[in-house]
Amino acid sequence: MYELRCQIEFIREEHPGCGLENIYYQLNPEGIGRDRFVTYFMEMGYGIKVRKNYRKTTIPTHLRYPNLIEGLLVYQINMVWQSDITYYRVGDVFYYIVFIVDVYSRRILAYQVSDHLRAEANIRALKRALQIRDTDLSNLIHHSDRGSQYVDKDYLYILNDENILISMGLRGQENAYAERVNGIIKNEYLNHWEIHSFDMLREKVEKAVNHYNHKRPHRSLPGRSTPIAFEKQLKLGNKNMVYNEWIFSEKLNINQKDYTFENTGFSEKYLVCPLIDG
Repeated sequence: MYELRCQIEFIREEHPGCGLENIYYQLNPEGIGRDRFVTYFMEMGYGIKVRKNYRKTTIPTHLRYPNLIEGLLVYQINMVWQSDITYYRVGDVFYYIVFIVDVYSRRILAYQVSDHLRAEANIRALKRALQIRDTDLSNLIHHSDRGSQYVDKDYLYILNDENILISMGLRGQENAYAERVNGIIKNEYLNHWEIHSFDMLREKVEKAVNHYNHKRPHRSLPGRSTPIAFEKQLKLGNKNMVYNEWIFSEKLNINQKDYTFENTGFSEKYLVCPLIDG
């Protein structure tokens, strides 16, 4: 077990909040099952403590857009992007981080670290995401909460200019993919590092996003791939990497985990949403 402990500590040098189950699948150790591995190293003190988040970052607005993604079948990149804002405390000062995530690949397309909650940071993140994708996004849905940053006139102008559909949710659960990224970056990375300034926070967020996109395996992706590796395989036409992702809805009377596009009965793969289409 000493060798495994060394390997765990090596992984956690880069990814300090990596969970034991995730580490198990990275190491694939011989002679020990997943549950025993997790139990043993939990008892050895390798468990991860998660901090609770309480600060509110959403400033509600009267201007609202409908939720276009509830029950949606996502089958490729650039169908749904989700964006959210989270906070990070350094000493007595709160800073804010904007993320934009591709729901299908789980890739963090763009982020911005700021010392305010104005829309400028969201606009910079959005422009960066558009630069990275650099393609026609007229079939894309941009989903967020109903914070004032997402109905800023300049932000909406960019979305409308790109013919991107605008979707918003009322509850955090309706923005679950971006919310999860918030938690991962803070709980698996930032909270384990010594951060003493705004500049250091920006440096550490960049390091965390880099590792998340390139090295962190995702159990939700085929083959527990990383987001960047997954997108590369899609680009190469690897059919083993294609999968179907349902945006959860309590209104769907189907087994979402087993239901694929092939048995929906729809003739075209375009914004398949049983809540709307059938």
